[in-house]
Amino acid sequence: MESATAYPLNRNRLERSAAVSPPASPPKPKLLDQVRQAIRTRHYSYRTEKAYVHWIKRFIYFHKKRHPWEMAEAEIAQFLSGLASESHVSASSQNQALNALLFLYKGVLEKNIGLIQGVVRANRPKRLPVVLTKEEVRRTLEQLENTPWLIAVLLYGAGLRLLECCHLRVKDIDFSRNQIVIRAGKGNKDRYTMLPGAVAEPLRKHLQAVKRQHEEDLKRGLGRVALPDALERKYPSAGKEWGWQWVFPATSHYVDRVTGEKRRHHLHETVVQKAFKEARLKAGVFKPAGCHTLRHSFAAHLLEDGHDIRTVQELHTFISRSVKSQYNRPVADLYTQ
Repeated sequence: MESATAYPLNRNRLERSAAVSPPASPPKPKLLDQVRQAIRTRHYSYRTEKAYVHWIKRFIYFHKKRHPWEMAEAEIAQFLSGLASESHVSASSQNQALNALLFLYKGVLEKNIGLIQGVVRANRPKRLPVVLTKEEVRRTLEQLENTPWLIAVLLYGAGLRLLECCHLRVKDIDFSRNQIVIRAGKGNKDRYTMLPGAVAEPLRKHLQAVKRQHEEDLKRGLGRVALPDALERKYPSAGKEWGWQWVFPATSHYVDRVTGEKRRHHLHETVVQKAFKEARLKAGVFKPAGCHTLRHSFAAHLLEDGHDIRTVQELHTFISRSVKSQYNRPVADLYTQ
């Protein structure tokens, strides 16, 4: 009877096979996704996010899809110069592109960028703002009706920006004090402005109709609006409360891409822009004026009526004193034509 052959155990092999392999690390997000995440972490606006991503993509395509990590000051200067000399962009667009690239390198890639030399700068021409006379404002407003009229009167009578007006919520209107609170305006800052007396009663009636619409939405299991920042997690039911509803809601609902829930957005600004342009042409006003012109006219007419420039600055905030002086200069000429 043959004896069984004994084979030595390979302990190293057994130990290696018994060792638990480390879990695979999740894949690193793509560069533009990292940019979006960095912007949202800093609570920048969605428009800033779109603009920064746009300029970063143009920078990458300009250099034949090279990764930004491989590039530095020289490539940035070449891209910015091309914007001015070949694409003929404005000075503000060139500055925005520069800010987007600096954010990319500092906030995402964490790579130091030194002095960027040899950039061909886009010229910043000195322009006077388009200002409508009081008569032109009156004729244009007469051609508007319903919600576009309400918004236009608020832009002119309170000096609001169009998006600031579209973003108003019910809780921001104080009829007892004839006051409006602008939340997260330009620079993500809050401010107060006055509620024009001419629009107070029509605005009350408008809000009554909006409230009836909101109550109908609640009966149908809807009635929720988006809340800023993390308020939705902190106050889960606040999105259906009357105070958080939009003053100027959209006529239809949209489906939130995160929650899948139907919500109501505020009125889109293009609705007002289109209505204002049609009204301006019907009124026989052929200046290149848009909704924002009402805000410029608001400041000019206050100065024309003798209000102190400091008062105008407080109501018309985030516009420098040098720009205010531009309003002051053409006012006399504009109203003698």
